[in-house]
Amino acid sequence: MITYSSVTKIYKKRPVVEDFSLSVTAPIFGFLGANGAGKTTIMKMTVGLLAPTSGTITINGIPSLDKASKQKIGFMPETPYFYERLTGMEFMKFCGELYGQHGNVFNSFAEGLLKKVGIYEARNYEIRTYSKGMRQRLGFAQALVNDPEYLFLDEPLDGLDPIGRRETKDVILSLKKEGKKIFLNTHILYDVEEMCDELGVVHRGHLLYSGPVKKFCDGKSLEERFIETVEEHEKERTSKLNHHA
Repeated sequence: MITYSSVTKIYKKRPVVEDFSLSVTAPIFGFLGANGAGKTTIMKMTVGLLAPTSGTITINGIPSLDKASKQKIGFMPETPYFYERLTGMEFMKFCGELYGQHGNVFNSFAEGLLKKVGIYEARNYEIRTYSKGMRQRLGFAQALVNDPEYLFLDEPLDGLDPIGRRETKDVILSLKKEGKKIFLNTHILYDVEEMCDELGVVHRGHLLYSGPVKKFCDGKSLEERFIETVEEHEKERTSKLNHHA
């Protein structure tokens, strides 16, 4: 279980996440919000790359900043960074070393991951020759090198062509069948509707909804309900600002 308790993150005196509380148990949880809503900041705090200004985040009861928590997770950032002159396979070996994984057994495991994401044939090419879609696939593969229990994916389908999107979705669904918990950060409504068991709607750093996707939609399209929810929040916010003025 991932638990957020009254989490706030302030940048330059401005709260980008404010009093955020949530418990996540769903196999695939979609984090939905417009650009700038605070999704990536929340994800980075969850994987221990940022510290909350206040509040706590735990994974299976372990604080997100603890090393023991990091052993359980895999993270694919929105824009993965690579050492350009390494080959895809060399990069996978490098990532494996960070977890103390090496040798023939790990090499076979890493090759299997590259096959899973569809870039095995390019494993011996330098990353500087990879297309954006290939880089996305490699970023996905590196998130799996430690065989994590929890997988955090920040816009994993960005830059992929239609075939790549379908293949990546199939990989995500297969990981669900393997028992992994997947936290999917996206602003693409269709992907949430197609893959996620539950979702959280974030706007201006506030959680507006969390729960089953079907319950949220309530017979309407996800797009329609998302826009309604955000507009309702904006009306309430404007009303409060006018009242205090």
